[in-house]
Amino acid sequence: MQTFDLIVIGAGSGLNVSSAAAEMGMKVAVVEKGPMGGTCLNRGCIPSKIIIHSADVAETINRAKLFGINSKISSIDLKKITARASSIVDKDAKEIEEAIIEDKNTTLFKTEAKFIGDRTLKAGNETIKGEKVVIAAGTRPSVPLIEGLKEVDFMTSDEALRLKKQPKAMTILGGGYIAAELAHFYGSLGTKINIIQRGNILIPNEDEEIASKFTEIFKGKYNVLTGFNTKKVHKKKGKFVVEAEGKKSKKKLVSDQLLVATGRIPNTDLLDVKKTNVEIDDKGFIKTNEYLETTAKNIWALGDIAGKFLFKHSANLESQHVYYNAILDKRVKVDYEAMPHAIFTSPQIAGVGLREQDLRERKMYYAKGMYDFIKSGMGIALQDNEGFVKIFADKKTRKILGCHILGSHASTLIHEVIVAMKAGLTTDAIKDAVHIHPALSEVVQRAVNNIEW
Repeated sequence: MQTFDLIVIGAGSGLNVSSAAAEMGMKVAVVEKGPMGGTCLNRGCIPSKIIIHSADVAETINRAKLFGINSKISSIDLKKITARASSIVDKDAKEIEEAIIEDKNTTLFKTEAKFIGDRTLKAGNETIKGEKVVIAAGTRPSVPLIEGLKEVDFMTSDEALRLKKQPKAMTILGGGYIAAELAHFYGSLGTKINIIQRGNILIPNEDEEIASKFTEIFKGKYNVLTGFNTKKVHKKKGKFVVEAEGKKSKKKLVSDQLLVATGRIPNTDLLDVKKTNVEIDDKGFIKTNEYLETTAKNIWALGDIAGKFLFKHSANLESQHVYYNAILDKRVKVDYEAMPHAIFTSPQIAGVGLREQDLRERKMYYAKGMYDFIKSGMGIALQDNEGFVKIFADKKTRKILGCHILGSHASTLIHEVIVAMKAGLTTDAIKDAVHIHPALSEVVQRAVNNIEW
């Protein structure tokens, strides 16, 4: 049995901890069966945003007539679009792997692993034990129990990012952010999109007004069935046939690709974490405290598998604190204040802080401000008729409680609110700051100005 000062399971944000420990001279093991870089680099945020940019370009061309430019798309080379993304991420993953192998203090176990005892793993044919262990093994696509689904060659987001032939029609099961982003990608390139969503709105984790407006917009673009359950899937003459049932009607959808995007589940079952006395919650995520310690001594968890926030930026924040607490033996609590997120669809969506339904549920004394993009100079220039900003503040302290944006460049616009919230500033900081006219950022300031105290 090989022993290590530190074992890191997962080569995503966990590498921030392993590389720092190795630099300090610790004997480190990294366990990862797949390409280095984790979900974000290989199957998530990086490749998806590269291909989605092609969709954004296509949408710009299709809207060009609004701005006095007559143009059209003559053809789509999907193979080139996805190959561009794949080549970039594959190169990065290979370079990360080479760097790990070259590090004299780090041993890479590129294989599956399972716990077989206290801080002890079976990694391929090897048995390894760590004085300290960091579990950063992420999640994988969830596949629902639907009749016939396992008998057909459906896709998850993993395969959808590397597809080489553009489907004429695609049916998507699920209505969360992954479904929304991939619907935007394929739909903007000309694929007919069907979306089957069990709930009454798409992206239900967003602020209720944002989700409602987004659902309305997507229903104008695609065949969106909300309030429908998928009952059965089969193939006929090479086509996918999906049978769905709503409260008042039944639908049968035919397409040449089927994408399952019904959420993600943690990899705790594959690791058999109970063998090392790590407790999980009812959804399978590892239970951690405010220092990211698990229920087992000298074992920490971070990233998606810990289930706090399933974002790369939150995993990076957590990796920094695991470094403090596990490697430097400090006791530093993770501060999740002003944790933002974005969805790269069309329109874009971004949010930080509490949603309006959260504020009502907590019976908080809040004030709200809103502003439509189209009322601003740049909003008119962009012809963004649907975008808007919502911002909430505490009526007594005037501190920002949350902000939610739907519209052009939402993922960028949200950042001045993030900084203000993190710094503990009031809405006056945004109100009094001089904003460039007619930059789109004026919509955030004007939403603040519209707060009804």
